[in-house]
Parts: sequence; structure tokens; C-alpha cells
Amino acid sequence: MSFFKRIFFVFIIFYFVFNSQSYSEIIKKVKVLGNDRVSLETIMVFGDITIGSNYESEDINLLIKKLYETTFFSNISINLENGNLSIVVAENPIINSVIFEGEKAKKYKKVLHELLVLREKTSFLKNNIKSDINIIKEFYRNLGFYFVKIDAVIKELAKNRIDIVYSIDKGNKAKISKIFFIGDKKIRDKRLSDVITSQESKVWKVVSKNVYLNKGRIELDKRLLTNYYKNKGFYEVEVSSSNVEYSEGEGFILTFSINAGTRYKFKKIFANVSESLDKKPFVSLEKDFNNIIGDYYSLRKLTSLLEKIDKLSEKKELQFINHSVSETLVGNGIEVKINIFEGQKFLIERINIVGNSVTNDSVIRSELLVDEGDPYSALLVNKSINRLKGRGIFSTVTHEIIEGSLPDLKVLKVSVEEKATGEIMAGAGVGTDGTAFMFALSENNWLGRGIKVEGGADISKSKISGNLSVVNPNYNYTGNVVYSSLNISSTDAKDTSGYESSKTGFSLGTKFEQYENVYLSPSIDFSYEDISADSTATATVKKMEGSFTNVDFGYGISLDKRNQSFQPTDGYKTEFIQTLPLLQDSSSILTGLSGSIYHAMSENVIGSIKYYARSVHGVDGDVRLTNRLFLPSKRLRGFQASKVGPVDGDDFVGGNYATSLGFEAALPNLLPEAMKTDITVFLDTGNVWSVDYNESLEDSNKIRSSVGISANVFTMVGPLSFTLAQDITKASTDLTETFNFRLGTSF
Repeated sequence: MSFFKRIFFVFIIFYFVFNSQSYSEIIKKVKVLGNDRVSLETIMVFGDITIGSNYESEDINLLIKKLYETTFFSNISINLENGNLSIVVAENPIINSVIFEGEKAKKYKKVLHELLVLREKTSFLKNNIKSDINIIKEFYRNLGFYFVKIDAVIKELAKNRIDIVYSIDKGNKAKISKIFFIGDKKIRDKRLSDVITSQESKVWKVVSKNVYLNKGRIELDKRLLTNYYKNKGFYEVEVSSSNVEYSEGEGFILTFSINAGTRYKFKKIFANVSESLDKKPFVSLEKDFNNIIGDYYSLRKLTSLLEKIDKLSEKKELQFINHSVSETLVGNGIEVKINIFEGQKFLIERINIVGNSVTNDSVIRSELLVDEGDPYSALLVNKSINRLKGRGIFSTVTHEIIEGSLPDLKVLKVSVEEKATGEIMAGAGVGTDGTAFMFALSENNWLGRGIKVEGGADISKSKISGNLSVVNPNYNYTGNVVYSSLNISSTDAKDTSGYESSKTGFSLGTKFEQYENVYLSPSIDFSYEDISADSTATATVKKMEGSFTNVDFGYGISLDKRNQSFQPTDGYKTEFIQTLPLLQDSSSILTGLSGSIYHAMSENVIGSIKYYARSVHGVDGDVRLTNRLFLPSKRLRGFQASKVGPVDGDDFVGGNYATSLGFEAALPNLLPEAMKTDITVFLDTGNVWSVDYNESLEDSNKIRSSVGISANVFTMVGPLSFTLAQDITKASTDLTETFNFRLGTSF
């Protein structure tokens, strides 16, 4: 190495050593320049600056980092000399307003404001503009607007403030033109289309949201397909949405790739009960295990077993029982080990309810089977959520468990989404005797207290009736139902029954659970009625003329073992009723039995049997004309209400006995590609017979029957229900009704 090279090398080393030496000074004074909005005190707090502290070079670097983290400043420089700390800053602008142009929906604007990083009254960071634009795009793409365009303009205002204006061009929604299923799928496309929620765009699906691409919906579809295959025994199934492709002029093509794999059966199922627990309560499970061994593997069946364990634990009052599942592939079968053990014991510290803007908290809390301070029970919590869903005032109900203030305390968070609870319904029935009309108005969540208020009117050729009812399904938060109703009717049945009648009635009743699934429903009924006979009426009808005051005591006993109250798929419900006269001008006793049985015949067919029987007997004479029995139209579809049974001349006089037996098959997947529609085919049978006299009476013992189809269709106007029926057997005097419909809207 030459002499000059050595000198240069030494100089370089000396320079770096000299400049890398740290300095140390005590802060005596702090001065800030360039700040307009952020005070010296604020800077010292956020920078953790203390007069008299000893600062080194790394402390200065840390101070700069802390001040940048506040997002208050776009530029910062610091100098420490002779104990004087000088801070020069350039403040970021403050966001005055965030404006969305091109979007009219207030609810969307509100959601977007909550999603963005850059919000009003916060510091503007230019780097966040791009990420916020992407957030907005993702939001609209999830709504189906895949072609959305977003532009951002920054408008400078006085005092270092700005407005951010987002120009939104949503474009057209991305329609799904085709849905394909590829791979080792083993199940036909038609059935797979029924499983998923996404739908191909068709002319008749103009109101369906499911025909537009939605990332969240696609992820849901993947889970639905996976669960469907696993319920069919394909334990190792793999599902992916492999491709979303745009076709010019048509729309998007959505493709699901499926690898079903091998189909497995349950080979062995057994319970592994922890040594710390008594094994005797769980011995009965062995029978349930053996019932499905040899069946194809099914998540649904496995879940049903776990639910039985939960119910057994509740019945035996075994708290904090938990379980886990271990599954092992053995040859062409699956061995399932259900581990039953004592879970973590914790109490519910607090219950938080969110999402309810109309419904009172007390209404929601009253449906919960657990309270603050109670031991946590997964079974009771799940039952509580199902009870809330059954109220019919929420579109969604979810829950989650959050850590409490102590390890053995948890917070139960219940989230609800309210739905429109008001409804207007109008309908008509068309039959051999003309057309009958109805109108009804109801509110299911009056004053946010979960109270149902309903009023309506029925108008036909011979009768006008109106009703007003108030039902509190959870009176005083006791879990008991209390209801009252007012009924007013005017009947001109001279042409068909030979009399006129006006009646005003008032009812007051309650319903409560006496034992598990056993309900009692006592009631008191008051009524005043005036009957006048036509001059051409029979002598028997004329004998019924007069004014009558009635006070009746009624009671009902019901047993409800359905798996769910709304659209049940399994179980049964039966009810016995009786009405006894307390004060009546013409006394009679009404007795009845009715019920229904449900069974899922397959995934696509829910079968049910519905039975109905009533009898009425006079205590001190003939049964009054208006107290005789007629079959309700829903029990014998295809026939007009009150136009079946004994006839005295031209007058329908009703009977002392009425019965019906109906067979139904609900077909939930009959029209999967159309609008959401519930289809039911039915066979109804029934009869009304026997009165207290025989003169001039035509009383046919012939069993009436009909077949037909009913549907509930959810249209853009509102729910539409209709029934199309055809009588099979009837008496010559019966009047039929082939078509009946109702149309409503929610508000």
C-alpha cells in the first residue's frame, strides 16, 4: 500500500469514528416552530419530553419516531444544542369532511364512514388514500358492483383543513350468467345448485340478490357444499371456487371445483368419559351410537349425538360438561371417539345486547334462560338464541363469549338484527258461491315490547266480520302468554241458512308452560248475540230467534314435542280443549282434540299429518244455531267455509260434530332456481254431521275430500300465498272454492 493510500484510509476511519460518537446533553429549554394546531404541551406529552432529562443521540431518534406516530405531522426535524431542544414541525391537515358523491343510500354512506381509515376530525395521511379507495371498492364488490370506479379529490380549506371527496361510479352489478361444478363431484349439478345460495341470472329472478357476485356469498357456498358432501359420507371432500371469469355481453361465470373423494361409513362410535366423572349417566348413549353405526358418515348425525349429550347433561343437572370429537379413518370406515369431560367452570359476568334500535333490551333479556351471575351453560345459551329467533321480530340472532374482568368470568354478547315487523295482508277466495275478501293489518313488535297487535276484516256475500287482538307473548317477562281480542260480526245468511245475526264478543286468556313441553291455556269469553229468522226459514231455525248473553270458561292442554315451532321437520303437537258455560241463555259444552305430526321423509320432502275433531252438546236443550260446528276453511281446502254439512231446506245449519284429517308434503327444494317459494301438496278429508233434530234435514254422512297445492311466494311486492284445490268427494249441497290467495307487504 502506497503512502497516500495509507493516509486516506486513516482519514476515513478517523471521520467515521469521530462522527459516530454520541453526544449527551441535559434539556434546559424546549422550543417548537411550525405548530399551529398542536400545542407545545401536547408535543411534550406525546414525545415524553422532560426538562432536566439527559438526552443522547438515540433518544433524539426515538423522540422523532414518537412524534411521527401521532400522525399530527408530515415533517419533523430536531436539534439539541447547549441544552436547547429545538423542534421544527409541519402539521398534517385536518379532515373537515368525507364526502361520497354518486351514492344516494344513507345506509351505505354510514357504513363507508365506519370502514375508512381517514375519518372526519382526524389527521390527513396521504398514504392512506389508496388503501381507503381499495376498502370502498371491496365494499361495493361485495354488493355485486364488480366494475365500480372510485376517484378521490382533496379540496384544501382555510386553517390547514381539507375535504376528501370520493366520486363513486358503481356501474352495473356483476350478474352470474353460469355456474359450473367440475372435478370428482359424484353428485349431479342440479342437486348441487340447490345447495348453494348463488344463482344464475334469469328473467324471473329480477328481485333476487343471489344472482350477483358476492365474495361473502361464494365463501358461504363453499361451506354449504362442504357440509353437504360431509353429510353424504364424503369425509375428505375438498371444495374451492377455482375460477371467476367474465364473459363480455353475458356476465360472470362462477366455477366450483370439487374433489369428493371416498365415501365412508361410521365404523365405530364410543364415549370416552373422563375419570373425574360418573360414567353411569352416559351409559344410555350406547344405544344412540349403535343406531347409526353402518350408516354413511354425516356431520348432521354426529351433531345430533352431541346435542343428546347436552340434553342428557341438562336432565341429570350435570353442569360444565363439555365434549370433543376425535375421528380416525380405519379402512373404509370412520371411528369416532367422543370425549366427555368437565369443562372450564365460569360464570356469566355480564350480558351485552347490541343491534336493537327498536326492541327494548328487556324483551330480549326475558327470552334468555341464563342471567348475569349464573354458571355458563352452552345448552341453555343455544336454547335462548332459538327462543329469540322464534319471536319473529329479528332477521338474525348470534352470540359470542368474551373475556370478563377475571379468568372465571365471561361476558355473553347477544347480537340481533331487527326486521320489518308490520304487515298488511289482503286476500280473496273464489268459489261456486262468489268471491270472499279479507284484509288484515298487524304489528309484531308494538312499542318495541314484542307485543303483537292485529286487526282485520272478512267480507263475503253473507257475512262481514272484524277483529282486533293484542297478544303479549311474554307478559311481565314471566314467559307466559297473555292475549285479548274483540270480535264483531254481522251475518246475513237468509239465502243460505235462513237467519240474520249480529254478535259482539270479547276474550281474555293466557298460556303458560306447566311442565316441560306441556302448556295450559285458560280463557274467559264474553259475548252478546242477536238472531232473527227469515220469514221463509224453517220452524227449527225460527225457534232460535232471540237475544243471548254468554259467559264461557275455556281451557286447553297441549303437548309440544316439535323440533322447532317455525316450519318443523320432526316431532308432534297435540292439544285438548274444552269450553264450559258459566252464564248462558242457551248452554252448550264444546270439546275438541287437534294436532299435527311431522317427519322428514327425505331432504326434499317434509311429511305431516294434521287431525282435527270437535263436538258440541246442549246442556238444557238444542245447541243454538250459531254455536253449531263448521269446518274451518284451512281444514278442508277446496270447500267454502260454513258451506259443508247438514242442510235444512236451503239453510246450512252446521252440526254437532266436525272432524278432518289432512296429509301434507312440503317440498322446500321443488323450485330452487325460482324466487324463494315454499310449495306444499295436500290431501284433505273431513265431515260435519248430526244436529239435534231431524225434520226436513238433509244430513249426509259422506266423507268430503280434496287434493291441491299451496304455495308461499316472496315477491317484490310482499309475500303471496295461494291455494289451488279440487274436490274429490262431496255432497250435492256443498259449496266449493277452487282458488284462494293472499298478498301482503311488510313495513
